[in-house]
Amino acid sequence: MYIYFEEDGAFKAGTVLSQAGSAYQVELTTGRRTKIKASHVFFSFESPSAAELIAAIPAAAEELDPAFLWEAAPADEFTFLELAAEYWGEGASPVEKAALLTTLHANPVYFYRKGRGAYRKAPADILAKALEALERKRRQEEQKKAWTKEMVEGRLPEPIARQALMLLIAPDRNSIEWKAFSDAAAEARLTPLRLMLQLGGIASPWRWHVDSFYAMNFPRGRGFPDNLPKPPANDWSELPLADVEAFSIDDSETTEIDDAASVVHLDGGVTRVGIHIAAPALMITRGSPLDEVAKTRMSTVYAPGLKTTMLPEDWIKAASLDEGVTVPCLSLYAWVKDDTYAVEKTETRLERIALKANLRYDKIDALVTEEAIQNQTLDIPFAHEICWLWHFAKVLQHGREEVRGRPEPVGRVDWFFALEGEGENAVIRVKGRRRGAPLDLLVAELMIFANSTWGLWLEEHDTPGIYRSQRMGRVRMSTSPGPHDGLGVLRYAWSTSPLRRYVDLVNQRQMITALRGEPPAYARNDVDLFTIVSSFENIYSLYGDFQTRMERYWSLRWILQEGLKEIEAIVVKGDLVRIDGLPFMQRVPGLPEDLERGRKVRLRILGCDLVDLVMDAQLIGVLDESLSPGEESGLEEELAEAAAEAESEDAVKAEAHEEAHEEAHEAPASSAS
Repeated sequence: MYIYFEEDGAFKAGTVLSQAGSAYQVELTTGRRTKIKASHVFFSFESPSAAELIAAIPAAAEELDPAFLWEAAPADEFTFLELAAEYWGEGASPVEKAALLTTLHANPVYFYRKGRGAYRKAPADILAKALEALERKRRQEEQKKAWTKEMVEGRLPEPIARQALMLLIAPDRNSIEWKAFSDAAAEARLTPLRLMLQLGGIASPWRWHVDSFYAMNFPRGRGFPDNLPKPPANDWSELPLADVEAFSIDDSETTEIDDAASVVHLDGGVTRVGIHIAAPALMITRGSPLDEVAKTRMSTVYAPGLKTTMLPEDWIKAASLDEGVTVPCLSLYAWVKDDTYAVEKTETRLERIALKANLRYDKIDALVTEEAIQNQTLDIPFAHEICWLWHFAKVLQHGREEVRGRPEPVGRVDWFFALEGEGENAVIRVKGRRRGAPLDLLVAELMIFANSTWGLWLEEHDTPGIYRSQRMGRVRMSTSPGPHDGLGVLRYAWSTSPLRRYVDLVNQRQMITALRGEPPAYARNDVDLFTIVSSFENIYSLYGDFQTRMERYWSLRWILQEGLKEIEAIVVKGDLVRIDGLPFMQRVPGLPEDLERGRKVRLRILGCDLVDLVMDAQLIGVLDESLSPGEESGLEEELAEAAAEAESEDAVKAEAHEEAHEEAHEAPASSAS
């Protein structure tokens, strides 16, 4: 005798070996023996054999139409045997019974299971909706397969093309578009990004790097809302006018001019140095519509050929320290002894300033050399003031170096790109600015001096602020004052770039309220202040990563543009090298482990991947040439930056001169100052 039964949720048939009470000892068609309770048995039969029954069920079930069975089934609950008798009569064969049971069980849309072998047909209205959903799912599956086939064959379906970017950065993994695209990528053995590039959904690697960044970080677009108010029509005549002839030093492309300097020689061998910072905090109140936008952006975004400002152009123009325009500013004055360049006292003022001149790095940098300063042969506007400030800056730097316990690295060149043309087809020119050059040193030290002085000033006036500190090599931003070991200063609060960084704008608000004797804009326990710190660090790090990524892109594009087959590199540590003359570092597997830091090597370029932004290279040979001791010390900074990037730290600011460079100026479409 054979029985048809259920075991572990599956229907099976077997030969009865013995029966003891309500249990059977059964041998399955696989040869395995098992014990089956009588309550799990659907029916017994003498023929065909168990194996023949199992083999015949699929074909018999194929002939049964679940829709017709639903029509024939009783309105109330029924068993499969009752429906079999209704369908075939009392003489239904074992194969027919098993096929009917299989069909009922396999169609839960038509039949609800109410127990072992018992069912109830679905209500007509619910069945209609379920069948509609099944049909929709069937059509979607057919559509998915068709789209997948198209993409594998090299054609991009229009519905997927419309979602090309979002399918890569924020896909709805339950959507038919994503499923088809994912299946096509798997079948083509390509990553989704490379498949989309191959199909033309993303026009090029450059478009991917740029568009993906802005889609993720500026989901409403790079522009500003149309309903933002215009800058106030205030002449700020209530503020005193600074009696100075101030000048700024920036690149020609710079539009956000937020710092300037002045030099006034006084009686008694004392010179008054003025550091003048644009004051947008006077115009942008906390919680205003523009403030909310700026707080969302947190900073201006810089990358080669790209710039997205924190503030709208008309607001920048209203506050920027442009030549010949009178605007409000926050000024730090320092009285400095002419013989020692020692600072006797400082004073902070809220005032107006009429800037005398906007000097431009790219027009005067080559002329401002140490030799010209020492020999007093510098022939540019404000030559005397620049020479005097350079001597002052050297003393400031020396003082910081004594606190740091080590000198600032010199000789490192910051490479950047000047792009001629728009977008990815621009012609690339590589330019460099040597750290420690007179103008770089002058502006950097003045900004460090202002930020460190104002950091102490906020603390002395019991006014909360946002500080940057560094202890044990770790840079952190917080509302708690602390020393910055890397810079060699007691306190450091970013305050000199309020047109470009939200933290600076916040600190400026705090200083203005203190100067006016008003309650601070942000109290010490203000939750918003802590939120700003956290948000700024995260967003600023993302912007920095984007700048680095685009510098790597343009480095590789320059190599391709120049058709280089070989290139020189400098060993940073182990197999990590910096390509000579480019802002590009990467590892070169197979580099000898015993190469000392600063050693130059020659590499053969095997390929440039503009998607993953890596250069495939192999070692040709080790050169006899090495970096000078001063240049080699700069590699320590690069190594610290690379290590901190890997740990998602804001490492570009971890060393003193890098922070100084950040504060100093905006390099042409490259520096994230």
